[in-house]
Amino acid sequence: MSDFLLELRSEEIPARMQAGARASLEKLLREQLSAAGVAVGAITVWSTPRRLALIARDLPQATAAVSEEAKGPRTSAPPQALEGFLRKTGLTQDQLTERDGVWFAITEKPGRATKDVLAEAIPAIVRAFPWPKSQRWGAASISTESLRWVRPLLGIVAILGEDLVETEVGGIASGYATKGHRFHCPGEITIGSVADYQDKLRACHVIVDHVEREGLIRDKAKAAAEAAGLTLVEDEGLVIENAGLTEWPVPLLGRFDPEFLEVPPEVIQLTARTNQKYFICRDADGKLANAFVCTANIEASDGGAGIVAGNRKVLAARLSDARFFWQQDRKVSLADQAKKLERITFHEKLGTVADKVERVAKLARWLVEQGIVKPSPLQGRGLGEGATRDLSERPLSPEGEREELANHAEQAARLCKADLVTEMVGEFPDLQGLMGGYYARAEGLPDAVADAIRDHYKPVGQGDDVPTAPVTVAVALADKLDTLRSFFAIDEKPTGSKDPFALRRAALGIIRLITENGLRLSVGEGELLAFFADRLKVQQKEAGVRHDLIDAVFALGGEDDLVRLLARVHALQAFVGTEDGANLLAGYKRAANILKKEEFAGQPLSYTPEPAEQALIDALASAGPKAAEAVAAEDFAGAMSALATLRAPIDAFFESVTVNDADPAKRSNRLALLDRFRVAVHNVADFSKIEG
Repeated sequence: MSDFLLELRSEEIPARMQAGARASLEKLLREQLSAAGVAVGAITVWSTPRRLALIARDLPQATAAVSEEAKGPRTSAPPQALEGFLRKTGLTQDQLTERDGVWFAITEKPGRATKDVLAEAIPAIVRAFPWPKSQRWGAASISTESLRWVRPLLGIVAILGEDLVETEVGGIASGYATKGHRFHCPGEITIGSVADYQDKLRACHVIVDHVEREGLIRDKAKAAAEAAGLTLVEDEGLVIENAGLTEWPVPLLGRFDPEFLEVPPEVIQLTARTNQKYFICRDADGKLANAFVCTANIEASDGGAGIVAGNRKVLAARLSDARFFWQQDRKVSLADQAKKLERITFHEKLGTVADKVERVAKLARWLVEQGIVKPSPLQGRGLGEGATRDLSERPLSPEGEREELANHAEQAARLCKADLVTEMVGEFPDLQGLMGGYYARAEGLPDAVADAIRDHYKPVGQGDDVPTAPVTVAVALADKLDTLRSFFAIDEKPTGSKDPFALRRAALGIIRLITENGLRLSVGEGELLAFFADRLKVQQKEAGVRHDLIDAVFALGGEDDLVRLLARVHALQAFVGTEDGANLLAGYKRAANILKKEEFAGQPLSYTPEPAEQALIDALASAGPKAAEAVAAEDFAGAMSALATLRAPIDAFFESVTVNDADPAKRSNRLALLDRFRVAVHNVADFSKIEG
């Protein structure tokens, strides 16, 4: 058994492509070796900006001999059939084997040296590599048949045990030689085997294990910040990206002009992260500090002072642009910025962004005026989430509070998209909404309005916070409802995996806004209601709610209030998890099956019931109305309790009564009784949709 090393060295591989490349390299090698009959065990794959490296452990020296069998015609078949089979296999009749009256061609294939298998596999892997983007290079690139790689491929190391696997791809022959760090050790390094590969590269300033580089960046960046009395803002994505940009990472702390701190901190962080791949820091008070941590790819003789100085100049230029945008944008009010939305098309069938804003503003106001979104008792006049009213102010009447809330919601809605035309959002689209909130606050608009502009896109994903401030809730809900209803109205619904207008995300956002704020709102009907039902099942699955119970409530029809629906579903889930619930479900399904099989027409005849029947009649007379009244009062736990009283009577009914009696009167009345039982249960949910 021998270990195999493969290194594919090239010009810089983009950091964002390295994880996918590692997975592809392992997958392709396993496929090639498995197809050749080579047993594959543990495989390790590493990456740096200039190389992909793979180590496959314990490969056999050769593949085992195999016997291949091809089934031919029967021995009694016409001669022509046998002749065709012989031509196909290249054998003569005396070389065939007869078994159970059928001819078989058995070919013995000798084993192959694993080194030869690898020599064929490597070119196949390289040429089949699924880079998201690739290129041709050099004189050979004039041919479409020339080699493609993410960047020019420079070298191949392929060693099995201590033996070279001789192969060639696009004029690049395999060898024992690789190269170390571009600056620290640019010369060739001779690799003897897997055993010395990692250590020899480390000696030449290349840490080939990407996970090790990530850990080094994580720890040293944090230490650099702490040494300056600061706290590093952790960013795992940035750790991985910096590890993909360096072979010998050296985190260094630098400072920028504190005057730039007048720019919103999110802008500084995004500028540093997106443009320069820098970490940011916070001071002892938790505020953004005028410091950054960059990751060099060299151990500089001056301790990194020159590198930090250079990076500081580049960051200063970027921050100067951001400060210019910040200052220029504030010279124009959001109301004037919003006028420019008339020039931006939202959708060819739905008009401009200004048209959408008009719809959202009217809907946000309507949500307040209809009492769907109510003023919070903890909400102060014009203040943001969690604020309390100044006791020195004259309190508003309930009508006044509602009017104030409606005015703020409409104002915020009319301004919520205005930052889309600002310089800052033009440069950093990820800051839409957030910058609108800053600009609103800077021009003195009420905090509640500024907060709503800032947060109206929320919640964006499952992990995102759900707004609770009334103004924000009204605008966020109106924005998402308008998007969903508008696109459904023009028949632009999601199909399969395609959802170009993110309508599934909008629906999930609406569901969370409604359910977590307890809003009583009809979400729609028909296709739109069915769409919400599907999204609700997805959203509630993570909360442990069974999808079949949601179906059981939706199936009753007329239920478009998500708060009420979920309350009923939760009560139903608690009930079916009890012994009474499980037994009642079993009794329901038995009754439903009998009614379906017997095709009950609902025409009972005059008949004196037996004791078990009378007991069920009496129980239904009590439980049915109680369940219906409890549902009407939204006391769903009470409705389940009422149903629970039917468990014993229905069990006793099935134990002592023959439903399909020879007497037509008995049969008809018993079927009618089961139908009454089914109707009573359906006051709460359609139990036919419940699994189990």
